[in-house]
Amino acid sequence: MKTIAMFPAAWNLAETTRTLEVAKACRNEFNIVFATHGGQFEELIENEGFPLTRLEPGLTDEQIEHLYQVDQGEKIGSFFTVKQTRQRVEKEAAFLRNERPLAAVTGFNVTITLSSRAADVPLIWLTQSTWDIQAMIDEGLGAYADDLDMAGLRLLPDAVLKWLTRQTFSWLGGTILRPLNTVAKEYGIEKLYDLRDLWQGDHNLLAEPPDFSGLSSVPDTYYYIGPLIADLASPVPEEINRLAAKQEPLVYFSMGSSGKPQVIKRILEGFRDQPFNVVSPMKTKLQELYVKVPPNVLLTDWLPALDVSRLADISVIHGGIGTVMTAALAGKPVLGIGMMYEQEYNIDCLVRKGFAHRIRRTRLDSESVNKAILELLTDSNAKTSAMHYADHLKAWLGSRNQKIRNFFHALEKGELKPRHDLP
Repeated sequence: MKTIAMFPAAWNLAETTRTLEVAKACRNEFNIVFATHGGQFEELIENEGFPLTRLEPGLTDEQIEHLYQVDQGEKIGSFFTVKQTRQRVEKEAAFLRNERPLAAVTGFNVTITLSSRAADVPLIWLTQSTWDIQAMIDEGLGAYADDLDMAGLRLLPDAVLKWLTRQTFSWLGGTILRPLNTVAKEYGIEKLYDLRDLWQGDHNLLAEPPDFSGLSSVPDTYYYIGPLIADLASPVPEEINRLAAKQEPLVYFSMGSSGKPQVIKRILEGFRDQPFNVVSPMKTKLQELYVKVPPNVLLTDWLPALDVSRLADISVIHGGIGTVMTAALAGKPVLGIGMMYEQEYNIDCLVRKGFAHRIRRTRLDSESVNKAILELLTDSNAKTSAMHYADHLKAWLGSRNQKIRNFFHALEKGELKPRHDLP
């Protein structure tokens, strides 16, 4: 069997589970190997029985926090220094030369973009259409970024704010790419001109159906496979089943592994005295903060998100693509608070489908969150739209694994053609 090498950023839950779902879809027809540089979610890989190689340099907790801050725009700079980038590329390329896989697969390991080229191995990105901020704005689907939603700037025309969003994105991209381009030059690899060059491979699997973003087209190297959501096969705690059986509505509140602890704390404490119960798997994210947990809130560790979302009456989420697809599959209304630009766009995609609200994080307060929840809980049209879209996504989820296998078999046979809807 041919080998497929998975390179997840194992410090991010969504990224790790996306690569795991692809690996599980292929494990009976391909040899699957994983390689990481550390992260708390490596154990999920080992729990599934996949061989895992831990590459040097390993990530420290401080470096992981830095990665989150750069990713979310809280810190200006690159993900890795030139030295770190050089070390990572050297080790990743050596791993690839030793394994000689059919392809390398990632969803957010930025250095594998160089390593795969250095080792002459095809690279597959697990991606989403909303990462293309330029295309989203061009087609009228992308709003100006929350980072520009400031008192003075709000007075500017919308077109100007969108232009500033483009310019900010371009400038940040140049900063992020600088160390990567230094190392790329050392290997004779073509320069990365913007973040789209970084976040795409030789081929790209879109973890969404074709109608999700509303984009009229995507490049020829992009293929729709449908939702890649976490399936950790863990039971729903009985305490949550009891909450769901109560008369009061149940809210599922999760901001993923990229959620900002202070934001989560503010929202959680604001649920006090509201006429609904809340279950939130954000306990680990809040362990270093003192949180006055209201009596109507159950704070837990990680939960089987889809199962709990289906028990709830509404999901309050950040906008990670996996979390958005999970909430949509549950068939319930959604309130979204994006932590970064593509999350803002992901939520807006659900808003256009009629069963979601989005609150800009710059305007976030308890009153706006609770008001939006109560509105959605009584919105019959939103509930109907949510159920209809969930049925649509279920069909894509049912055929997803076969689409993934078909993709890799076509790649193996050299028969892969520009085709956005895989058989």
